[in-house]
Amino acid sequence: MRRRTFVAVISCGLLAAAQVASAQKPQKIARLGILGVGPAPSPGELARSVASNPFWQSMRELGWVEGQNLIVERRFGESDGPLRAGAADLVRLKVDVLFVSGAGLAKILQSETKTIPIVVGRAEGDLVAAGLVDSLAKPGSNITGAQNLNDDLAPKRLELLRELLPKLAKVAFLQDDVTFSALPQMRTRGDRAAASAAHSLGIELRTVAVHRAEDLPAAFRGMRKNRDQAVLVSSSAFMFAHRKALGDLAAEYRIPAMYEVESFLESGGVMSYGVNVAEMQRRAAGYVDKILRGAKPADLPIEQPTKFDLVINLKTVKALGLTIPQTLLLQADQVIE
Repeated sequence: MRRRTFVAVISCGLLAAAQVASAQKPQKIARLGILGVGPAPSPGELARSVASNPFWQSMRELGWVEGQNLIVERRFGESDGPLRAGAADLVRLKVDVLFVSGAGLAKILQSETKTIPIVVGRAEGDLVAAGLVDSLAKPGSNITGAQNLNDDLAPKRLELLRELLPKLAKVAFLQDDVTFSALPQMRTRGDRAAASAAHSLGIELRTVAVHRAEDLPAAFRGMRKNRDQAVLVSSSAFMFAHRKALGDLAAEYRIPAMYEVESFLESGGVMSYGVNVAEMQRRAAGYVDKILRGAKPADLPIEQPTKFDLVINLKTVKALGLTIPQTLLLQADQVIE
């Protein structure tokens, strides 16, 4: 897979500075707080994640090792109440930096603290429009990180689905209201962008929102009943936590699933089109490292990706009895056999 390129509104030399800093072993014991959606992982699951996740790999390369010079406090929740309680707990612990995967979680943390730095790994939409930062070039608040422009990619994802399914007329758009509980307007903008893209292609798009993991089977039964021919799945933290269930349900109901990021394809789905999450996790580690070494989030520009990849899962395509057009295969950056 080719390495991705990113651009900041004003270049700050973030990656270069992080590489220089990696040669300087941190002297203090730092405290990192993480707020995540989903059930708390088991010790085994956590150990596997720390060993393989690009964020933690990069943190180690930058000189931060959990249990040595880094204490990590993790809190999880599957609904708004527990997430807010977890955020309040992390703030009470007075961690040095807070890290979250998306904008909704950042908003929950920011409601608890305006001073502890918050790094967003891959915000789902526009952080400026969401009111979390003043501008991309100069965030001006305690939040910084990256945003992945998912709303802007809705037309391309639908076009790719149309190439796979030439008679595509009805698509479900699967969302959740857990990740966006604190920023419902961000989810609304995403719905409108997808609906507008679908309308321009003559496709009927129906938003399906779930409130908890137990709602997912009913959501897929509803897709079958509505004769939806495919489903777009948001890449929210909630959906990522339940990606195995999503893959199983899509296979059970034989509904082609298009994802926003390739990491979901490990559990099924036919295609993904979007940013490379591993690269964004590595860059998020650079933000955390810089802040732990004294940088202010208000001065670190928000990054946006400029390269997006199409990944096709041939295994799922064949299982669904579909045929991939050669023109679509030629566009793929990666094909999973």
